[in-house]
Amino acid sequence: MNNAAPAPARTRGRPRGNPPTRESIVSAARSLFLERGYRGTTLRAVAGAAGVDTALIAYHFGSKKGLFADVMQFQCANALAVDDVLGGDPATLPDRLIDAVTDLWEDSDVVQLTTQGEAAAEVIREYLERELLARLVEFLGGRDATARATAVVTILGGLIYTRYLNPLPTPAALTPSETRHILTPALRAALTPRPRTAATTRAGRRGSPTSGGGAVRP
Repeated sequence: MNNAAPAPARTRGRPRGNPPTRESIVSAARSLFLERGYRGTTLRAVAGAAGVDTALIAYHFGSKKGLFADVMQFQCANALAVDDVLGGDPATLPDRLIDAVTDLWEDSDVVQLTTQGEAAAEVIREYLERELLARLVEFLGGRDATARATAVVTILGGLIYTRYLNPLPTPAALTPSETRHILTPALRAALTPRPRTAATTRAGRRGSPTSGGGAVRP
């Protein structure tokens, strides 16, 4: 009779203990993207630097483009922390928005990463749309929140394009302080709730339940 204990079954999936995290992979990738550029960085190199198998990178990020997107999102989130920007005195929100954008784009690592082609531009667009615009709409609230948030992001997007991505001589020559001084009034106007017009008021009355029409959506 064989009394030997059966060998423990091998588990599938990620290893137990203290496996490498997404953060360690992103950190290794960030260093390589900065050193070698997007084209010169391979998933094999990232895996070697992070001490993981390339399959783990594919599991977490799907592809090199997905990994690069996470690196750029990390850079954007660090420099343009939406919670910090939206917190504080509402009166100085325009100043904080301008400062956040200029702080992000004056960072040498961000500048270097954003020169690496369409992949970087796509991530920035997604960050402005899904993170900043969506959060602004929620923060502002009210019937015209989307219009106001769209105006803000359009101004900031114009700043990014004309000062950093495709710089025009005049905007590019401004200091961050001068940029804030010039654009803060436009942002303050964009953030201000818009008064209801007479036409809007009449439409609201026609659509009120007491008038027999359907309720107007905010």
